[in-house]
Amino acid sequence: MARPGVIFGGPSPEHDISILSGLQSTRALQQAGLDPVAIYWAKNGDLHAVDPALEARDYLTGVPPKSQPLDLVARPGGGFVTAGSGGILKKGGQPLDLSGVVVACHGGPGEDGTLQGALELSGLPYTGPSAAGAALGMDKLAFGGAMAAAGLPSLPRAAFTADGPDPDFPGPYIVKPRFGGSSIGIEITDDLGAARALVRTSPHFRDGAVVEPYLADAVDLNISLRVHPAPELSAIERPLRKPDGSIYTYAEKYLQGGEGMASAPRELPADLPGGIAERITWLARRVAGVACVRGVPRLDVLWRGDDVWVNEINTVPGAMAWYFWHHAGIPFARLLQDMLAEARTGPARRYTADGADGSALRAAGSIAGKLV
Repeated sequence: MARPGVIFGGPSPEHDISILSGLQSTRALQQAGLDPVAIYWAKNGDLHAVDPALEARDYLTGVPPKSQPLDLVARPGGGFVTAGSGGILKKGGQPLDLSGVVVACHGGPGEDGTLQGALELSGLPYTGPSAAGAALGMDKLAFGGAMAAAGLPSLPRAAFTADGPDPDFPGPYIVKPRFGGSSIGIEITDDLGAARALVRTSPHFRDGAVVEPYLADAVDLNISLRVHPAPELSAIERPLRKPDGSIYTYAEKYLQGGEGMASAPRELPADLPGGIAERITWLARRVAGVACVRGVPRLDVLWRGDDVWVNEINTVPGAMAWYFWHHAGIPFARLLQDMLAEARTGPARRYTADGADGSALRAAGSIAGKLV
């Protein structure tokens, strides 16, 4: 009988948080009477089937003992295949019979469309964003451009390099990795020289950076959304800033309490003046259509006075955004099962060779002749 899989970890700065989300997801499916296959994606890129009953501490030194190596075969009939005999699954060289895979990978190739593309080529159903939706959500510059093109309010955002032009808006500035999470590597500054030095030296900006205005008096607000089994929005959350008004760092948001994003300080539901909540829910519904939403992404918006701006989308949020839906009375296992059901309704993208009828090959003539 096919079993659900849960993949977590991956070569990403958010590797450890992904382990927490994956273990939480695996445990919730176990408690619902399912028999999930836990798939650990190590920092070096190797895949392993692991005991789903392990705890976070079991991953401190890397791959847990008695794990079984896996391969991911990106072709029809492929998917996850046992790479050796024995191990936790007691078989080797066989494709795992999975009904679908919960993708609990944050950042890096687990959230930027790389993993999603491989799973699509294998035909294996998976939760969360499609390859296209993942790529759009991970690229802050592209996402901001898509929001602006759709006519949705957003702050100006520009590519920022160590030797490029100044942004055409005044500081102070917030500089962020172009590809990455919402908390890792961000810097607030009014000194563009210092920002360029940071972009030149920090590994978080190796793949690019974006710069946008920093509004110290703006309020961060978040909402989760899903489109399956029916379009639905969570209550709006207000992440709390520190007493001095500064933004919580990655460590402060994710590591206090050891439960990932679920332990971060927040006001849920947010206490908002009339009309603001309605505008945020309207924006969330529009973003769902523009950003190819699947799963339970978290949409981050900024609010100041009468203005609300779309900021970023987190397509695979920490703790799978369950703290939003727990507030609505939805058990974690039910949320995951709904995501798996969405994945099984059909592949995120269907590929076809229609139109490739050989006419171009018949008319091509000699390849050598085309090189003259």
